[in-house]
Amino acid sequence: ILLPIIGNAAEHYTAITVAARDKMDLSLGVAAGSSCQMGLLVTPFTVLVGWAYGVEMTLDFHSFQLAVLFLSVFMTTTILSNGQSNWLEGVMLIVTYLIVSLIYFFEGSGKSHSLATLD
Repeated sequence: ILLPIIGNAAEHYTAITVAARDKMDLSLGVAAGSSCQMGLLVTPFTVLVGWAYGVEMTLDFHSFQLAVLFLSVFMTTTILSNGQSNWLEGVMLIVTYLIVSLIYFFEGSGKSHSLATLD
């Protein structure tokens, strides 16, 4: 959760700055490009670093993680489809991010504590 925020701080600042100047197309492009960069470069790199350190890290997503992924893609597509945004959409995105963060924080690390099993 912290890696994307810290890793793309400059891009987040740029997106906020150009949005304040009423250039929403550029702001949305920077934000979407930043997310693609994290998904296509940083995540596989993190798995490779985990292998180098002997830590088991895979891209094997469980059912809850896939549901969160599809929900995030759907929300992003819905918000970016009209090329403009308002404060309510921003608040919805922040609240959704916080809820998912809290769920992953309290999920637990063992197989029996994970949301990966649907028992």
